Amino acid sequence: MSATRSARVRVPASTANLGAGFDCIGFAVDRWLNASVVVGENSSGVPEVTIQRAGTLASLELSSADDAVVAGFAAACAARGHTIPPRLAFELHSEIPVGRGLGSSSAALVAGASLANAALELGLDRLALAELGTELEGHPDNVAPAVFGGAVLGVRRGRDDAHRWIFAPIEVHESLAFAFVVPPFSVETTAARAILPKEVPHRVAVEAAAKSAALAHGLVTGNGALLAIALDDVLHVPYRRDLVQAYSQVVAAACMAGAFGATLSGSGSALLAIATHDVVKRVSEAMRQAFVEHGIAADAFVQRKVTAL
Repeated sequence: MSATRSARVRVPASTANLGAGFDCIGFAVDRWLNASVVVGENSSGVPEVTIQRAGTLASLELSSADDAVVAGFAAACAARGHTIPPRLAFELHSEIPVGRGLGSSSAALVAGASLANAALELGLDRLALAELGTELEGHPDNVAPAVFGGAVLGVRRGRDDAHRWIFAPIEVHESLAFAFVVPPFSVETTAARAILPKEVPHRVAVEAAAKSAALAHGLVTGNGALLAIALDDVLHVPYRRDLVQAYSQVVAAACMAGAFGATLSGSGSALLAIATHDVVKRVSEAMRQAFVEHGIAADAFVQRKVTAL
C-alpha cells in the first residue's frame, strides 16, 4: 500500500419495518450520506483519527471511538485481517436526519466499511458488506437497502452458516408512492428497543406473520387492501407509537387523505405512508398539517419510487 490513499462513497438513507416487516424489510430513501477518507502513515506512530462533519451531522458531538463510520471501517479491516492504518481523516456530509428512523447509523456503518474496502482494496463484495453491517447492527432492514439500494428482504439463514443472511430484492409495484413526515424530535433506538416485550402471545405472533406476508405481497402487487393490513402492525408499533407525539392523528390524517395506511419509519420519529401517485402529495401535506395542529413543525417529502444505486 502506498503511503497515502483516499476513497469516497455515497450511501442512501433507508426506511425499515414498514409496519409488519419488523427487522427484515426496508427500502432505500433519497437522502444521502457522502463520505470520504484519506488513509496514511503517522510520523508520531500514534493512531490518529479526525472527522469533519457537515449537514445533519454538523452538531453531532461524538468521539471517533463512538462514530459508526469508524466502527464500519474497523469492522471491514477486521474481516480481512488488515491492520487499521495509523492515520484516518474522514469527511462526512449527510442529508439524513439523525435519530428519526431513516437509517442514519446504518448508512454510517455501510459508509465506513465501504471506505475501508475501497481505500485498502479489501475485496469485499456487496453481499459481504451487507453481512458485515447486519452483524454489527443485529438486523438487516436498514443495512441491506443502504448496500444494495431498492427494497430488500433480509432473512437469517442459520447461525452456523458461513453466510448467515439471505438478501432478496423486492420489486415494488410502480403504482406505489411514499409520503414521509419528519418531526423535529428524535427517538433513541435503544429506548425503542427496550420498550418492546420479550415475549408475545402465540395469537399475536400468528397475526404478525400474516401481516408480514401481506406486506411483501402488497408491495409487489400494489394491492392496497393488503398494504392497509400490513401497515397496521401488531408486533412493535403498538409499543412504540406513544414515543411519537400525535402519532394516531398523523396516521388518521394520512388515511383520510387517501393513503392505504401509515406507520413508523423504523422506530420513529419519522412516519411514512403508502399511497398511489395521484394522492401521495396530498397525503404528505395532510401528515405535516396534523403535526402542525399539535404545535409541531415537521418536514415532509414524497418519494415516488424506491431509490436505486
